[in-house]
Amino acid sequence: MLTLTAKKAAASAARLSGTRAASTITSIKGRQIIDSRGNPTVEVDLFTKDGKFTASVPSGASTGIYEAMELRDGGKAFMGKGVMKAVGNVNGAIAKCLAGQDVTQQATLDKMMIELDGTENKSKLGANAILGVSLAAAKAGAAAKKVPLYKHFGDLAGNSKFVLPVPSFNVINGGSHAGNKLAFQEFMILPTGASTFSEAMAIGCEVYHHLAKVIKAKYGQDAVNVGDEGGFAPNIQSNTEGVELLMSAIEKAGYLDKVKIGMDVASSEFLTKDGKYDLDFKNPEGDGKQVLSGPELAEMYIQLANKYPIVSIEDPFDQVGTEGGREGGEGGVVVLACAGLRQM
Repeated sequence: MLTLTAKKAAASAARLSGTRAASTITSIKGRQIIDSRGNPTVEVDLFTKDGKFTASVPSGASTGIYEAMELRDGGKAFMGKGVMKAVGNVNGAIAKCLAGQDVTQQATLDKMMIELDGTENKSKLGANAILGVSLAAAKAGAAAKKVPLYKHFGDLAGNSKFVLPVPSFNVINGGSHAGNKLAFQEFMILPTGASTFSEAMAIGCEVYHHLAKVIKAKYGQDAVNVGDEGGFAPNIQSNTEGVELLMSAIEKAGYLDKVKIGMDVASSEFLTKDGKYDLDFKNPEGDGKQVLSGPELAEMYIQLANKYPIVSIEDPFDQVGTEGGREGGEGGVVVLACAGLRQM
C-alpha cells in the first residue's frame, strides 16, 4: 500500500509524464499569407496533443543590413516578395528536424533550427521560417505548462516580476511609412504619467483624436489620411513641425503633465552615399540644403530634446559607424534617453 508521500510522488510523476506527452510536436504546417501592407509573409501551425498553435511573422518597412534575412522568392509574383521558399523550409527541413521535440524546451528548439540553418544571418532557411515556428512553439509551450504566454516567456528569461509596459502610440508617420515629405519615420506619444494601463490607453486615444482635429484644422481634410501603420501622414517636411503638432494635441487633451514623446527616425532610410543625412530625401528635385552631417543631425536631436519632452529616439544614425561621438544603428534602441542629450 502506497504511503501518502509515495502517492504524491506518483501523482506528480503522472502529471509530468502527461505534460511531456502533450507538449510533443506532432506536425508543423506553414503557409503564405498577406500582411497589412499587402506583402506575403509566413504563417505557421504547430500541432501537439494540446491542439493547434498558430503564429505569423511580422515584417518591417525599414530594415538594417545586420538584421536576420527574410527569405523571399524573387521573380514576378508579388514583385519578388513571395515567401514560398521559406514555407517550403517550414514544411520540409524544419518540420522533420523538430518532430517529436518538447515545445516547453524553447532554447533547445531555437538552437536546433539555428544549427540546421548554419548561416550567420539565417539566410538558408530564412529568418521568417525560423521565427514563425519559434513563435508557434512558444504558444504551444505556454499551453503545455498551462500558463499565459507572458508567464512562459518570463520563465524562459528567468524573470518572475511582471510590469505592464507603457503603450507607445505611433500617431504621425513619415519616412518609408508615408507618402509625405517628412523624413523621420515615426512620431509617438507615451503616456508615462498614467497610473494604470487602462488610463494610458484612454489618454493615448484622446490625444490621437485631438491630433486629428489639429491636423484637419491646419492642413485640411485630406491631411488626416493615415500611413501604413495607422498614424496620420500630413504633408509636412519639418520634423519640428511634427513635434509641434503632437504638443498642440497633448495640450488640447489636457495631458501635458502625463505624456512624453518618442521618435523612430530610421535614419538609414535617408543616408546619402557620402555618409550624410538628407532630410529632403523624398524630393527628387531637392536642392541639398537639408543634407546634414552626423554631428549636425546630432545637434538637431539635442535641440529637439531641450525644447520638447522627448524621452526616446530610436535609430538616430545609420547602423555603420559612429556619429557625433555616439554609436547608433538600425535595429538597436538608442540612446538619447534624453537626460544624456541635455548634458551634451
